[in-house]
Amino acid sequence: MIARISGKLIVKAPDHIVIDVHGIGYQIAIPLSTYYHLPDLNDDISIHTHTHVREDALLLFGFLTPGEKEAFELLIDVSKIGPKLALNILSNITVDELQKAIVQADVPKLYAIPGVGAKTAERIVLELKDKMKSIAHIHPSEMAEKVSDSASHLFQDAVLALVNLGYSKASAERALRQVISKAPQLYSTAELIKQSLRVLVDRESLLRT
Repeated sequence: MIARISGKLIVKAPDHIVIDVHGIGYQIAIPLSTYYHLPDLNDDISIHTHTHVREDALLLFGFLTPGEKEAFELLIDVSKIGPKLALNILSNITVDELQKAIVQADVPKLYAIPGVGAKTAERIVLELKDKMKSIAHIHPSEMAEKVSDSASHLFQDAVLALVNLGYSKASAERALRQVISKAPQLYSTAELIKQSLRVLVDRESLLRT
């Protein structure tokens, strides 16, 4: 079981990273909540990992905080939730929000997450309600959105994320500028990406009509 990996960050994308450890590159799947707070390329990084063993592969899933990792491991213990869906959940909701939704039996909040059906949301609440109550170290401060030191850094991080999702740099920059022009207050990277994706999707819909 590989529980933690420390080394140099040589690849980062919204869904995975590669860490070089003495010449060996470990590819690790990550949620967006981890991606938003990654250091720069070639910086040192230490990440909590979950090792998932299948018949045909050994997969690594990584998280910057213990709370993220524990939430992921609780989610994959729920019947019919695999690692891919668990990562998707953590990409769309913070650990603190997830904990509150489960403890308060807020099924609609969970059902609103893409890929989570009504029955899956009900199973999450049913199977994790008591377990989530006992996790004292999952705290809002662990997963609070952190803005960068400058708006420029936020902008460039958001451009990179959108490009990695398949959009051209020019399209990404246009969408981001549109978002910022409507609400010039300082966004988090996560919010910039979310709002810009809406702009891009709306733009594609118009082009198809």
